Amino acid sequence: MTTKLNDTRLALFGGPKTIDRPFKRYNPIGREEVEAAKQVVESGVLSQFIGAWDPDFYGGPKVKEFERKCENYFGVKHAITVNSWTSGLIAAVGAIGIEPGDEVIVTPFTMCASATAILHWNAIPVFADIDPDTFCLDPKSVEANVTPFTKAIMAVDIFGHSANMDALMEIARKHKLKVITDTAQAPGAMYKGRFAGTLSHVGGFSLNYHKHIHTGEGGILVTDDDELAERLRLIRNHAEAVVGDMDLANLTNMIGYNFRLGEIECAIGIAQLDKLAELVTGRQKIAQRLTVGLAGLKGLKTPTIEEGCTHSYYVYPLVFDVKKLGISRTRILEALQAEGLQGLAGGYVNVHLLPMYQRKIAYGTHGFPWSSDVCRREVNYAKGICPVAEELHDQTFAGFPMCLHELTDDDVALIIAAFRKVWAQLDSLHA
Repeated sequence: MTTKLNDTRLALFGGPKTIDRPFKRYNPIGREEVEAAKQVVESGVLSQFIGAWDPDFYGGPKVKEFERKCENYFGVKHAITVNSWTSGLIAAVGAIGIEPGDEVIVTPFTMCASATAILHWNAIPVFADIDPDTFCLDPKSVEANVTPFTKAIMAVDIFGHSANMDALMEIARKHKLKVITDTAQAPGAMYKGRFAGTLSHVGGFSLNYHKHIHTGEGGILVTDDDELAERLRLIRNHAEAVVGDMDLANLTNMIGYNFRLGEIECAIGIAQLDKLAELVTGRQKIAQRLTVGLAGLKGLKTPTIEEGCTHSYYVYPLVFDVKKLGISRTRILEALQAEGLQGLAGGYVNVHLLPMYQRKIAYGTHGFPWSSDVCRREVNYAKGICPVAEELHDQTFAGFPMCLHELTDDDVALIIAAFRKVWAQLDSLHA
């Protein structure tokens, strides 16, 4: 009778799991954050924003301290906190002066908020394809999608790697476009000596619970443009209530919101920012061990890091060469998941294929803005417009959510063992 110790069958076929315990949940919160939050609670000042023209229009002491700390850390002139990165994206699109019907080129391989922030201002998302190695916007596809109605590019630094900012900024200069960088997943990643997210007209980072640093919810906008910075602050905090007192001439998109981050969150953020470099370095070391451990496995592509860039590994991305393997991604993932590999999932998102874009219904019941006069041409969202992103989503991509786990050396060894066990018995998956 086969014993558990010498039973090498895949767990999918009744053998023992390689990983028989859950990974520890990622949690960078320590005593520093607890003490910082405690001090704010005891002060009684949980927020100090006023939605009127007043010294407190810009927030309380911790908001301002966190913003100055972010400016110093990321090497930018202005950092503006917001209550979520979705709010940050909405503010960024509004601040650059987007008009109803303007087109903004964006990746389909992203969380849906990237594109929804464009629609928020009644502008039109246009989806360009992605680079098969970095999964970020492909500059050639961006160039091919520029029209007379294009006003901006939104680059997403997906999974922890920067987009090709040199190429995208050159396209922007050529066509007189603005560039927004959505660096929600890549704080601390570098692009040619500068932080990802800081090379565009306006960029920024997410602070929600599974990001590298988190305050529960929140976001940080960054820019070197004085006018853009002030417009971001206005959209954050009831712009229409204060522009008169400010004697502001340009009222474009001065529709304000309550996008304000509180004092507790900013106090936690101050403590968290001190840990960012260490947290990113730790993630990079884990990823390097995984890459070395998975090297040589047939038909498995581990992460690409472009020259001059670093990766902060929100997700550890993998691509299966299913033609070479002769096995579907679904079948391989079933085997790996049966071995206890938690969170590994196929696909990501193809935003252009969501129902909102397929039916072209956003505001109301009649297809606004696409059905209105503000939309100046028929925009195509059919399957096939982004073949690289679509093939990755449908057949070949899988991501391991490093953002959710605090992995030990033993955990990494078990992950590698699970892959190697499955790859040693790939032939059994053909059945």
